[in-house]
Amino acid sequence: MNNNRLKVQQRIGFLVVFMLACIVIIIIRYGWLQLVQGSELAERMRYQVGQDYLVQSPRGAILDRNGRELAVSTMTKSLFVDPNNVENPEQLARELAPLVRKTEEEILEDINIGGGFVWVKRRLEQAEYEAVRALIREKDYSTCLNFLDEAKRFYPNDVLAANVIGFVGTDDKGLDGIENALDKYIKGEVTETYMYTDTHERPILDSIFARHGYQGDRCKTIQLTIDSAIQFIVEQELDRAMAENEPVGVTCIAMNPKTGEILAMASRPSYNPNRFWDYKPEDWKNRAVSFIYEPGSTFKTITAGAALQENIVSPNQIFVDPGYVIVSGMRIQNWNGASFGTVTFADVVKQSLNTGFAMVGLQLGGEKLVKYARLFGFGEPTGIELPGEESGILYTPDEMVDSDIATMAIGQSIAVTPLQLVTAMSAVANNGILLKPHIVKTIKNANGSVFSEMRVEEVRKTIDAATDKTLVGLLEQVVASGGGKKASVRGYRVAGKTGTAQKINEYGTGYSEGKYIASFCGFGPVESPRIALLVLIDEPAGNFYGGQIAAPVAGRIFSQVFRYMRIEPSDSPFDDDIELSEDVGEGDTSGASALSKPIPQKVEEIPEPVEVHEEEPVPEKNDDEVIVPDFYRKSIREAARIANEAGLILETSGSGFALEQSIDAGVIVDKGTIIKIKFSP
Repeated sequence: MNNNRLKVQQRIGFLVVFMLACIVIIIIRYGWLQLVQGSELAERMRYQVGQDYLVQSPRGAILDRNGRELAVSTMTKSLFVDPNNVENPEQLARELAPLVRKTEEEILEDINIGGGFVWVKRRLEQAEYEAVRALIREKDYSTCLNFLDEAKRFYPNDVLAANVIGFVGTDDKGLDGIENALDKYIKGEVTETYMYTDTHERPILDSIFARHGYQGDRCKTIQLTIDSAIQFIVEQELDRAMAENEPVGVTCIAMNPKTGEILAMASRPSYNPNRFWDYKPEDWKNRAVSFIYEPGSTFKTITAGAALQENIVSPNQIFVDPGYVIVSGMRIQNWNGASFGTVTFADVVKQSLNTGFAMVGLQLGGEKLVKYARLFGFGEPTGIELPGEESGILYTPDEMVDSDIATMAIGQSIAVTPLQLVTAMSAVANNGILLKPHIVKTIKNANGSVFSEMRVEEVRKTIDAATDKTLVGLLEQVVASGGGKKASVRGYRVAGKTGTAQKINEYGTGYSEGKYIASFCGFGPVESPRIALLVLIDEPAGNFYGGQIAAPVAGRIFSQVFRYMRIEPSDSPFDDDIELSEDVGEGDTSGASALSKPIPQKVEEIPEPVEVHEEEPVPEKNDDEVIVPDFYRKSIREAARIANEAGLILETSGSGFALEQSIDAGVIVDKGTIIKIKFSP
């Protein structure tokens, strides 16, 4: 009995010792594997069950001011080949070429590069990806063909705002427009990460979510000040202008004059950023910021503002127009080549008389003229958040001769950008305060928080508020009954100025024969401006006067935008006899002498005169014919007087102010023709 118990105890002891020995061996082996061979085994395991991947996050979106998408990114597949593992290059090229729409020769060239990685095609279409994936599975090409995720940029509105937005290259780098200017904020991230995969290198376990769920930490969303609806209205009218006038190009900018926000910016010709490579590089150009030109009569707004501010003229000051002036051997004449006789400065502005503005410019002098041009923002970039902005060209006052002063006063011999001009006109609409233009409203972080936000930036004061009010009154008359009347919108008060300038030679000095730039720049409604607008038509075929072809485009845009913004019509129609403020020029007792002083001329041989034409010509008529006056917004008594003086018979209906006339103003008719006019309160 005792022997049996002893044997059992011995057996138990041996078992315990054996088990302890096994545990010690296991511990030693575990320690050996972990401490000595751990790194090597971990690397072997890592290679066998997974691999490193480059994961790219989508590029940040670009939105309009109302959150509508203008540019978005989607993840897509890009195909690469490992030439070292291609067993039969000819067969692979033959089977792969039709699936990715490349030639066999192109694919063989890729394979012949050698190495372990060569791109075959970037950013495959979904159908291409599915076809190639099926080929890889069927032919077991997984060792030599594979995919990487890449972000693909997409522009859902195609051409809309293309010249502003720009486009992205194959390496997710912005190449033009906002895409280029703010690339550092919206560019997607590329991050290296390890993923568990199966034998076909497909993500498994949590790696599925890691690969497809990464959105990036630094890429930001850009919200522009552009309103897609206004942008569409503008581009629609530009397309119409291109069809009607067959110009080299057209440009339009719509700005909020109270904030400096760009509501629309468009150019023609344009392009589709989804296929930018199909277009000429010239079509990518944003003419609104990179095109410089002579502004012509639109610049007379600045000359008038400077003269009023310096008390050189007042609106009702008398001016005797000689029809033309010769300054330093240069002949400057009115747009019709005729004298307008005795007129007020208000008429000089309304009729855009070159002679009057040339005289005013000489009274101002080169130093003050350039000073006010710079005050209104000319001669330097505006600083808008767009690439490629030009500075324009201004004179150096010390180098100016009298002819330089006179031509600058009428908007020639200088160069501006469309953005500079509409920004200056916005200052006139904003009580003389120049604001910095903005096209970016906010930049938001990936988590939705605001990274930066646009603020209204006051640059400087250009002219006094009282002076500005007087200038606005003069510009309103230009649209109501002057050269810009085709920009008027019934029921609304609009102010502005037309321009027609000969085009500068692209290569060399002087002007291009028969090439003009027609433009209109203005704002409305006058009582509380909501939109400043510039329309520029470059080298139109046929009619080239700003009042005839640019002003109607502006008028149609104004009309649609006023309705879109739900702006109520003005309380009362504009009266041609509106009283203009006399605050500017008060105390000036020189009367007509300020505009009638002899023009300084150099005593030198006068070369062949140079004729400077502005605005539209007067229609030709014989002695038995008359030109139909513009009766719009005239009272019945005033309309009757005008009709009687013109030799026309007036038939009226209603009461108040003239709203419709049976024959358009400017048409030549026989004396005694009946004109029917409808009046309304």
